[in-house]
Amino acid sequence: MIAIMCDAVGRLFQDASRWVLAPGESLFHRGDPVVSMFLLRSGRVDLVRHGATGTRMILQRADAGSMLAEASAWSDAYHCDAVVVDASEAAVLPRTTFRARIAGDPRLAEALAMSLARSVQAARLRAEIRSLPKVAERLDAWLGEGNSLPERGRWHELAAELSVTREALYRELSRRRRRAGR
Repeated sequence: MIAIMCDAVGRLFQDASRWVLAPGESLFHRGDPVVSMFLLRSGRVDLVRHGATGTRMILQRADAGSMLAEASAWSDAYHCDAVVVDASEAAVLPRTTFRARIAGDPRLAEALAMSLARSVQAARLRAEIRSLPKVAERLDAWLGEGNSLPERGRWHELAAELSVTREALYRELSRRRRRAGR
């Protein structure tokens, strides 16, 4: 996050409540009314949507300094689930306070607009990667964006991010290990 956004978000959430969250907890669920806005101070939270067939798709992988579902400030209900992946701490601000502060500070509104624009760009990149027909192509594109493979126990999270089955990702990783061993 760029410095101006960090300063603006710091001001926005300066007197927010603090929630300590354990892995597996949820901050909100799809369909819940939007009453609070969240800034992740530490840890990791995934914004997840489940498809009709049960497919788990990660919409955002948020870490420290990230706002969660910031576009929800202008929605009646959340459009995804927020699931704590690693022990986390979040600053929590009532949505009414969040919106009033933005309305009263043009620099803050501009900083938020910049953040939302970056979020849209990241979402478009994820959609582009997920539109590739082969698991190998998706993995290559994801790695090509400067990402590195997570530790073995977290490969299922990468499968969700790429919107492929765990088994398909594991087969591709196995193929790559075999080729590298030749």
